[in-house]
Amino acid sequence: MFHVGGARSALYNWAVARQSGGKFVLRIEDTDAARNKPEWIDGIISALASIGISETDSDFEGPFFQSQNADRHREAAQQLYAEGKAYYCDCTREQLQERTGSQHLGYDGFCRDRGLGYAEGRALRFRTPDEGETVVVDLIRGEPAFPNSAIEDFVIARGDGSPVFLIANVVDDLDEGITEVIRGEEHLSNTPKQQLLWEALGAKPPVWAHLPVIVNEKRQKLSKRRDKVALEDYLAEGYLPEAMANYLMLLGWGPGDDLEIRPYEELEQMFRVSDVNTSPAFFDVKKLTAFNGEYIRALPEEKFIEACQRWLREPYATWRPEAFDTGVFAQLAPLAQTRIAVLSEITKYVDWVFLDDAPEDEASWTKAMKPGAEEIIKDARERYAAATWDADSLKTVLEEVAAAHGLKLGKAQAPVRVAVTGRTVGLPLFESLEVLGRERTLARLDAALAKLAG
Repeated sequence: MFHVGGARSALYNWAVARQSGGKFVLRIEDTDAARNKPEWIDGIISALASIGISETDSDFEGPFFQSQNADRHREAAQQLYAEGKAYYCDCTREQLQERTGSQHLGYDGFCRDRGLGYAEGRALRFRTPDEGETVVVDLIRGEPAFPNSAIEDFVIARGDGSPVFLIANVVDDLDEGITEVIRGEEHLSNTPKQQLLWEALGAKPPVWAHLPVIVNEKRQKLSKRRDKVALEDYLAEGYLPEAMANYLMLLGWGPGDDLEIRPYEELEQMFRVSDVNTSPAFFDVKKLTAFNGEYIRALPEEKFIEACQRWLREPYATWRPEAFDTGVFAQLAPLAQTRIAVLSEITKYVDWVFLDDAPEDEASWTKAMKPGAEEIIKDARERYAAATWDADSLKTVLEEVAAAHGLKLGKAQAPVRVAVTGRTVGLPLFESLEVLGRERTLARLDAALAKLAG
């Protein structure tokens, strides 16, 4: 599944590529067979398309597959060996630990000058400089420097001859003409090694930009084992792609004013990777939900009705399919649109009108059916039997009932609402009663009275 952190990185890359007249390059690093399935690749491409990064766009290149460039990876590794920039090593982990006395220390360079050639089981190690430092030019973090003495002679090809990710990544970047790499800060520790490989292969390293980590409300790094992190999961729950793109763009960066709700096209033009913060970015689901609510309310009514359709059918709908009425839903849609923050909420906002009986919600029933509720429902039922059936008239009737019992309208509404809709929270009551109709409203009030009578 496509991590929201990956989606943010993609949006930032997309913005920079389009601003500069460059290309956004999608590469699928698929050399780990256990983590490589066609449906996952399709999911990544469709998730990108949902937030506006489409493979049909002229600014998009790929997808390229790392596995298809394996020959070039091996060729580059052998080039470094031939030039004396890499050497073969037959040390085992146990031997290294015995020499260093620690399982935590890096490789000690034991095989540097042994002149070993290729043999099954021998790893190929890159010879790092002993002195000086490797300076990484990072658009977000300045120019962090890494002492070369602290960078071990790292493996670039395994004992079976297969190149490791580090060199494969560098070679792919070279072959695909990558000039800027914008990625998560967890990759920063790899960057000096990759930069040394770029230079050893006779190429100028790209410009780097390492984005701040995204954390949850406990300030822990978002984890797929603990948190909801898949973009697809949010979209499936009813978050609009436009709201997701807007919110993700603001995770670590801001436009510099107080206006946060903006179309992506506008954010794209304003975005500057050098203005991205270095501190962790809090993935605030409540704020995302508020963003989504704003986008839902801004939808044209017909678009809102269309967007809700998924949640008006099985397995989400709890009513009989034949009970659904598109005309009735169209009447309720404008009322619901001002209230829901996530599209999946629509089901509980309208189920009462398509179900044969009012939904049962014990907490709502207990809260609303306090002493005196039975008398309010009786009086409302009696007056509604002859009332003019429109929202304003129905409100006036209940206001009169409330006054007769020495109550404010809100107090009198609660038992009537629960009797008819099953819940204490929902759409405006009187408009709801008008849509439900006199006969069904009275039947539900009767059912509530029977339940109260016990």
